[in-house]
Amino acid sequence: MDEARRLAEAGAEDRTLVWAEQQLGGRGRRGRAWVSPPGNLYSSLLLRPGNLAPSHGTELSFLTAVAVAEAAAELVPASCRVACKWPNDVLIDGAKCAGILLESQSGPDGLIRWVVIGVGINVMSAPEAVEYPVTSLAAAGARADVAIVLAAYVGRLAAWLARWQAEGFAPLREAWLGRAAGLGRPVRVRLDGREIEGVFESLDDAGALVVAKADGSRERILAGDVFPAL
Repeated sequence: MDEARRLAEAGAEDRTLVWAEQQLGGRGRRGRAWVSPPGNLYSSLLLRPGNLAPSHGTELSFLTAVAVAEAAAELVPASCRVACKWPNDVLIDGAKCAGILLESQSGPDGLIRWVVIGVGINVMSAPEAVEYPVTSLAAAGARADVAIVLAAYVGRLAAWLARWQAEGFAPLREAWLGRAAGLGRPVRVRLDGREIEGVFESLDDAGALVVAKADGSRERILAGDVFPAL
């Protein structure tokens, strides 16, 4: 991510890709550490989306998740369930196999000038001692090295970028919901300083998680961590 940002600020072209065999300072959402041993995929892609409004920037997170999920589904046995977990994780049979992190820079007018999409995919191994189930493509039965996984991912990403630019968020939202983990089920959402519980009802047109609570109200969640309800 740091190298991709440096390249972006130096004027690198749209779709410049940085690929690392290992990271010594990998990071995830909210500043969390991301364990990055050799054998897994660590990539950062620079996009210049053409003065994108910030309200549409989050759509790229869902686009990337769908691309990663479709690539993983091509590589693991057909019996595996590859799902998207809000807001930006990919699961295989309920265990996390990939994470996504976006960073961007806006101009004086507030429009996004560039976005760096960081993707980590557990190809050969998964971290230990984490608070949620984790897996790797290899553990799920895939026979693929990092280069094969990267090619599958960027191929699906390019296809979805073209469709998103032509048709907007609607088809992407439909594709994401088609793979949504926990849709229609009770969930617990950890927010800053509080937790809520309810049923994962939908994803709205802005990419917010819609939770239907027991009192009949609905809450739009823009940032948080989602877990199955206890």
